[in-house]
Amino acid sequence: MSTPLPPFPKRQERSDEPVLMELTSPGEVPQLRADAARNRARLLEAAARLVEEHGVAKVTMEAVAAAASVGKGTVFRRFGDRTGLLMALLDHTEQRFQTAFMSGPAPLGPGASPVERLHAFGCRALRETSEQLDLYLAAEPDASRRFNAAPYRVRFMHVCMLLRQVGPPADTELLAQTLMGYLEPALVHHLTRQRGMSLQRLESGWHDLVDRSIRPLSV
Repeated sequence: MSTPLPPFPKRQERSDEPVLMELTSPGEVPQLRADAARNRARLLEAAARLVEEHGVAKVTMEAVAAAASVGKGTVFRRFGDRTGLLMALLDHTEQRFQTAFMSGPAPLGPGASPVERLHAFGCRALRETSEQLDLYLAAEPDASRRFNAAPYRVRFMHVCMLLRQVGPPADTELLAQTLMGYLEPALVHHLTRQRGMSLQRLESGWHDLVDRSIRPLSV
């Protein structure tokens, strides 16, 4: 069984940034014993090698256990299921992205206007997703968990905060969900690999969507 997700953080004030959250449950890794932490790192290294050498489709709990020379039960105990394992592989990318939009240089980070930050946020999210699209798709939680997953909640809260700084929309949360929908890995896959659209076209579409969405708020 997967480790339960932490409660949704309290709503932030207009000037606050969301709290940095890992894809895996916050606090899990620092609390591990030294030997458990080493085992976790070894399992993730084995999984990363499998991705690099054979692709995400070949990354199973059994394959990771064999590559790391441990029992299959060890992998299940550490990550819960395959989705948990793949999400742990994305931790580094997600932590780096979160740090960039919370405290990095403008225009993605603080120091630019909320509109500029929204534009930069979506373009960076599209690039991150495009670069590791297979992994993002494979790690996508099922419908019952997708919108409660820690990384989605952090991104969603950030977009809500920026929209509130632009102006008082009728429903910030629904508008934020609309914008977030454009960045979904499944849609990026459909548009780039099935429809043949370039990443540049998707970024241009994001700029247009943001401008059309925030125009009534900034009047």
